Amino acid sequence: MDIRQITPRYFVAPQIEPGDMESLRAQGITRILCNRPDAEVPPSHQAAAMREAAEAAGIAFAEQPLTHQTMTPDVIANNRALGVETDDTVLAYCASGTRSTIAWALGQAGEMDSDAIIEAARQGGYDLENMRPMLGQSYS
Repeated sequence: MDIRQITPRYFVAPQIEPGDMESLRAQGITRILCNRPDAEVPPSHQAAAMREAAEAAGIAFAEQPLTHQTMTPDVIANNRALGVETDDTVLAYCASGTRSTIAWALGQAGEMDSDAIIEAARQGGYDLENMRPMLGQSYS
C-alpha cells in the first residue's frame, strides 16, 4: 500500500485491495472514502466489495466516485462532508491518489491558505501548484 498523509487525519492512496483492510485498521484508519468509479475497476475492487471488506474489518466506508468532469462544487462539498468533516481518520483512494488529493484541496479552498494546501499536497507527493488560482477562493 502506498498511503500518503495529507493532514493528521486525512490520507490518500492509489487503489487499495480488499485484503488491506485489517492492516489499515491497525494503522488507525477508521473510514475509507472510495473516490474511484466502479467502471474503472473489476468487480473484486468495486465499491460493494470494498465496503464489505472494510465493514468486516470494523472500518466505516463512504463512496463518492470522482472523475475530473464530475468535480463540481456540490460533489466537492459532499466529498468534504464524507471525509474531512468527520471525526474519523480517513483514507481516500482512487487510481493514483491524485483525484482524492485534488478533491481534498478544492474542499479546503477558502478554508485554508492556498500555500498551506499546496504544501500539504506536496508533502504527500502531489504537486498542485497549477491549481493555485483556484485554491485562493472557496470552490464549494
